Amino acid sequence: MRTLKSKDEIAWMLNGLGIMGTGGGGDPHAWGGSLVKADLDRKRVYQLIDPEEVPDDALIVSGGYLGSVAEDRTLDRVVDEWETKFELERAIREMETLLGRRVDYLVPFEVGGGNTPVILSAGARLGIPVVDGDAVGRSAPETHMTSFIGHGISLCPMPLVDAMGTVVIVKESESIFLPDEIGRFLVSTRRGLMANSHYPMSGADLKRCVIPNMITKSIELGRFMEKLTGEPDAKLAELARFVKGFELLWGSVTDVKGENSGGFYHARVRVEGLGKHQGESVELTIKNEAMLARLNGRPAVVFPDPIYLVDPKTNQGVLTPDLKKGRELMIVGVPSHPRLRAAIRTEIGAQAFSSERYGEKVAYQPVEDLLKGKR
Repeated sequence: MRTLKSKDEIAWMLNGLGIMGTGGGGDPHAWGGSLVKADLDRKRVYQLIDPEEVPDDALIVSGGYLGSVAEDRTLDRVVDEWETKFELERAIREMETLLGRRVDYLVPFEVGGGNTPVILSAGARLGIPVVDGDAVGRSAPETHMTSFIGHGISLCPMPLVDAMGTVVIVKESESIFLPDEIGRFLVSTRRGLMANSHYPMSGADLKRCVIPNMITKSIELGRFMEKLTGEPDAKLAELARFVKGFELLWGSVTDVKGENSGGFYHARVRVEGLGKHQGESVELTIKNEAMLARLNGRPAVVFPDPIYLVDPKTNQGVLTPDLKKGRELMIVGVPSHPRLRAAIRTEIGAQAFSSERYGEKVAYQPVEDLLKGKR
């Protein structure tokens, strides 16, 4: 167990989460940063535990928020309101009632600039340590897209709580898709944020299926990016080396076709190469996050392998709604964790991660196989 309290470490973490979020997972500065500042101002303590230190008989749950901040509620106002009514706390307590015991540890659903800090904040408020890991090793648009589900952990029961006191519990579901669909329907009718808690599991189960040490890795990545200098081509190569990934290209956004539909941001984005990548292109398929990257027309990175989108001027991650014409990007493909790849090979995992969920018909292949001999 260790305490995360250094301001430098937290700043590095937020920047690392913003990159590892693959274009989604929440704004690490406006969103995650506001929440972290509020916690630090109130002397809250973030406790991290390595997954291997979690007792086998412990109870662990995941959770986070669905939806977006309504137009009439600023981020600061939402964070202030959480001081008197923190919906995620209620969702976790509802889970405890359903299971008949206290939760021992929390684990983030995803790596992202919003949903990782919100779990850290929940842990600090409730006095519950947070597991240094997550369920995807990146951000994902749908609640069933996790290593947990492919390793036999049930998404349900799933309590959902909004700011007005509404509590809805998805106790069971024959469909892995329905709980997420129910949550998004509720969010669309309530015009705001809705907290949820899900994936109750034992410590023994956690060790089988968690993507380990992702918060620590976000800190390491943020520290690395703070010191990264040079021209974009050189930065791209160094970043790919550091994350043990593959450089796709440094380029400029030339075309964006996007819309908000069904509670998601869907887009197709074209990026044309600059520098040594002139004459090449990457086309991104987006569902909140970057889900598929085609290099020169051929699949190069397929979800859940992460696609990092980084601004070469600021060394920070870029959110997909901010991909506008003329925006420069460094794009890196990264192999996903073996536990996640094992989950994809199961029947339920293949359904959960199917490319049809984001409008494609592309079979998953590891990034290292797709780019073999090309980079």
